Amino acid sequence: MEAQNAQRRSYQVVIAATRDMGIGIDMKLPWDLPNEFQFFQDVTTRTSDPRKRNATIMGRKSWEATPLEFRPLPGRLNVVLTRSNCHSIPTDDDNVMVCGSMESALELLAKPPYSFSIEKVFFIGGGELLRHYMNAPSCDAIHLTEVDITVPCDTFAPRVDTCLYHPWYSSLPVVENGIRYCFNTYVRRKDLIFGSGVEAEQYSFLPKMVFERHEEFGYLNLVQNIISNGDMNDNNTLLSKFGCQLRFNLRKTFPLLTTKACLLYPFIFWVGVVEEILQLISGSTYPKEKGINHIWESDKAKEYLDSFGVNATEEDGDHPLLTGLYWSYSDASQEFNQISDVINKIKNNPHDRGITLSACKLSISPCQTFAQFYVANGELSCQIYQSSTEASLGIPFSIAAYSLLTCIMAHVCDVVAGDFIHLIVDAHVNTSHTKAIQRQLQISPKPFPILKINPAKKKIDHLEASDLDLLDI
Repeated sequence: MEAQNAQRRSYQVVIAATRDMGIGIDMKLPWDLPNEFQFFQDVTTRTSDPRKRNATIMGRKSWEATPLEFRPLPGRLNVVLTRSNCHSIPTDDDNVMVCGSMESALELLAKPPYSFSIEKVFFIGGGELLRHYMNAPSCDAIHLTEVDITVPCDTFAPRVDTCLYHPWYSSLPVVENGIRYCFNTYVRRKDLIFGSGVEAEQYSFLPKMVFERHEEFGYLNLVQNIISNGDMNDNNTLLSKFGCQLRFNLRKTFPLLTTKACLLYPFIFWVGVVEEILQLISGSTYPKEKGINHIWESDKAKEYLDSFGVNATEEDGDHPLLTGLYWSYSDASQEFNQISDVINKIKNNPHDRGITLSACKLSISPCQTFAQFYVANGELSCQIYQSSTEASLGIPFSIAAYSLLTCIMAHVCDVVAGDFIHLIVDAHVNTSHTKAIQRQLQISPKPFPILKINPAKKKIDHLEASDLDLLDI
């Protein structure tokens, strides 16, 4: 992508903007966010090769708006775009280069000596240039700090074209100086080489600190920890870790894990999640006896499981939500509907600290035992307590299932889905699965899909599988 013999370098955009995509007023930032500035510094300065540095491209007005004590930006090659003579730009400084256009700058950076000394190229504004180059074909990624304020601005950036870019990472909201904001990275959509299992383009062009923030690494690190440091049981069949936690941001993407080494995986897995969740919402806990086709018994599902090297059993997680789960009714009398109670509290008493969902009756203790919901800032979050689960299939299924439940609850209650927190008491790996999991650990994550729920369906018992759509699985 950034090969030395390329005719033109690609680049990544780094900006911060308000809800209305305002980025400045009177050539100044309309906020004071030291941590956001530090993020900008880290992204544009850090390199994987200590012998190289990055380049930052900016327009003349952006250069002049940079405070004198930060001009030129230290540790980077400052490329200033201007067609006029500007006395404020030092032409004898090795850290500064003047170019007449974005195209000429990218061409120059693709040639020696810059092709050897510059690792990554970042474009930082200003507004008029962003309108031309933020969604342009040569832009690989957009690092956008979304500042949750509406203030007067005279300079604006365009919105991210979501037809061209996937969300890669979105931080949990940060509050600084009374202002709420979050860091987001969007990557340009890439085609797959189907049949090879290899992507045409990897995402290693991202800054390392951003690449490693993909939330799937939390799961991968947990599985690696179980394999490397887990406690072996007496008959040497299970490795386990006690007391684990995973966290996923549901505001922009849906955490359907992407590193399973099988092209059948996303479709099969998603259909299984939807089937199980809708059955449990309806009150059905015996899908076989109800005559409903069980996704994990299909030929495609078995083909997927075989390709992953897993001979799954109920203990291993091919039926992650088992008989004994009582989401709709907590007892046989069917006098108290838990789902209805949760929805009522979210809508009418969102600050209730007891918005809970018990997943079992007293005589049976399934793996998913307890869920609690939390409402703040117009967002609904969910935390589950899971007593025991298998890592290769059970954990990914539970992540997707309870994330889907949270998104459905948020949808019917007219709030935004927030965080999903997964507490696992006993996370374990079957020793016969370790080789397959080690292969999985060699695969880099891809962008999570985006969940779309039919806006016309606002009653939970009216939702059908066709109303729940995952984009790009």
